[in-house]
Amino acid sequence: MSGFVVLVDFRLKPGTRERFRRLIDANAIASVRNEAGCRRFDVTEVRGEPDRIVLYEIYDSEADFFKHRRTAHFQAFDAESAALVEAKHVTLCNLVLEGGALVRT
Repeated sequence: MSGFVVLVDFRLKPGTRERFRRLIDANAIASVRNEAGCRRFDVTEVRGEPDRIVLYEIYDSEADFFKHRRTAHFQAFDAESAALVEAKHVTLCNLVLEGGALVRT
């Protein structure tokens, strides 16, 4: 199974996590519910680092990821969260094995 993975590592400005979480959670939910090419959108909090959020997203293709970036919900998230973010690092990957898709026997 192939796919396209996006890892996003956010370093938030101190005291902004609650507001950021509301924004990113809404974006993640809308992405999975409304985008046919979005297979997974996980929001994680790094243990011991309250101002760090890491996203794990799987899309059917790179084109689906770029469609995601043009959606109204992403545009709203991106605009509203910009002032809350100190740094952001994006890693783009090819999915070569999706462990959740394996059948156990």
